[in-house]
Amino acid sequence: MAELKELYQNADWKKEKHVPVIEAPEKVKKGEFFKINLSVGKEIAHPNITAHHISWIDVYFLPDGEKYPYQIGKFEFTSHGASIQGADTSTVYTHPEVSVTFKTDKQGIILASSYCNIHGLWQNAKKIECI
Repeated sequence: MAELKELYQNADWKKEKHVPVIEAPEKVKKGEFFKINLSVGKEIAHPNITAHHISWIDVYFLPDGEKYPYQIGKFEFTSHGASIQGADTSTVYTHPEVSVTFKTDKQGIILASSYCNIHGLWQNAKKIECI
C-alpha cells in the first residue's frame, strides 16, 4: 500500500506549474507578524478550468527542534468555471493564490502543499530565520 508521503511530488517551480510557490522573507523578527504569499503557476500558468484545476493549498510551519508542524492555513479554490449549464460555462474562476500572516519565536521551515485534480499532490519548503 502506498503511503501519503510517497505521493507528494516536487520540482523547480520555475519549470513546473504545479509546485506551490512560497514567497516569504528569509529573516523575520521574533514575535512579530510577517506575511507569506502562496501560489501555484507563478512562472508557468496553471489551467483553471473545470477539468484541470488546483483544488487547494495547505501551509504549515515546522519550528526548529520540534517534532510536528503547526498548520497555518488551508485554502480551498472552488470556482473553476462550472455552472448548471455545464463545464466552463460560468464566468467565475478562482486563482490559486493566497496570503497569510503569522508570527513565531523560532526559526524553522515553511511547508506548503497543493493538489491538482489531474496531477495530484505537490510540495515545497522554505527555511526562515528568526532574528
